[in-house]
Amino acid sequence: MKLYDVYPLFDVNIIKGDGCRVWDDKGTEYLDLYGGHAVISIGHAHPKYVEKISKQVAELGFYSNSVINALQQRVAEKIGRISGYEDYSLFFINSGAEANENALKLSSFKNGKKRVIAFKKAFHGRTSLAVEITDNPGIIAPINANGHTTYLQLGDIEGVRSEIAKGDVTAVIIEGIQGVGGIQIPSDEFLQELQMTCNETGTTLILDEIQSGCGRSGKFFAHQWAGIRPDIITQAKGIGNGFPIGVVLISPKFEPVYGELGTTFGGNHLACAAAEAVIDVMEEERLLENANSVGNFLMKELRGLEGIKEVRGRGLMIGIEFEEPIKEIRRRLLFEEHVFTGVSGTNVIRLLPPLTLTIEQAAEFIDRFKRVI
Repeated sequence: MKLYDVYPLFDVNIIKGDGCRVWDDKGTEYLDLYGGHAVISIGHAHPKYVEKISKQVAELGFYSNSVINALQQRVAEKIGRISGYEDYSLFFINSGAEANENALKLSSFKNGKKRVIAFKKAFHGRTSLAVEITDNPGIIAPINANGHTTYLQLGDIEGVRSEIAKGDVTAVIIEGIQGVGGIQIPSDEFLQELQMTCNETGTTLILDEIQSGCGRSGKFFAHQWAGIRPDIITQAKGIGNGFPIGVVLISPKFEPVYGELGTTFGGNHLACAAAEAVIDVMEEERLLENANSVGNFLMKELRGLEGIKEVRGRGLMIGIEFEEPIKEIRRRLLFEEHVFTGVSGTNVIRLLPPLTLTIEQAAEFIDRFKRVI
């Protein structure tokens, strides 16, 4: 049997990682400025992460959600503390797309409505509802195109108000920072107006922090730069550092009902061990502060280089936009300078490194980047 060929692959076989570096099967070392789609938050093979997962799997890898799992409560308390959302509830699932699916279900259960406002260039996942609210017609199958979504320009508060006034909008969903959309940052003022409008109309405000959360922006959630508190927050990727886990943070406005949501693998013992290790390391190593300081250094250095149209970002979530396509720049970075980076569209390079990236490693990247451009 062969693999179903849906991924265009670089001819690189990565077999080992340590911190912000990875190695291929030929022994070549690479600087990782992408973290596997913003997944690696505390670095590859962090000793505390390895120890916690290894110990847990040796004791119990899995049992169902029909019995008490004290690890779940422990992780919920730690996420509440580090995020400042102690009064919210936590629901565990397995991925970002699932997190958004469940957020939308909760919203629709609560207010009985079914239209969603999303934004141009949004990416929210590839499952049924998540892909329908993603602004990419090429990945929305006919069975998913059910007319539930209205896309507006990021920042169009009057458009939001006009659509909500029609009376059938259950939720507005927005990324803390658009990742796939090219590191587009909604203004603090827009997010504040959005929350006010949703509160006034009983519309659920959902913040998709799947890529921009878990400290990547320099705060635990990117929307916290605007000082808002949405009704539901979705998180995945970095919270597991490579282990599949997603979570939904749910406002006290919502009352849980038995059977309303469910999952087989969500919140399993290994996933909880991974998440607990991530939070412990983030606190012990002060990775929020590190994301801010190293991110600011990177953006300052990048903005001093010629030939770049714009540098956008917060913390260690950075977009480098060029006037021309960046395919060749990215290829040369990988194969000549041995640096992994991401891409958005045709003209934007994305930097999403582990939050453990040091100033020295950031400077090393800048030197390699200069040689390419």
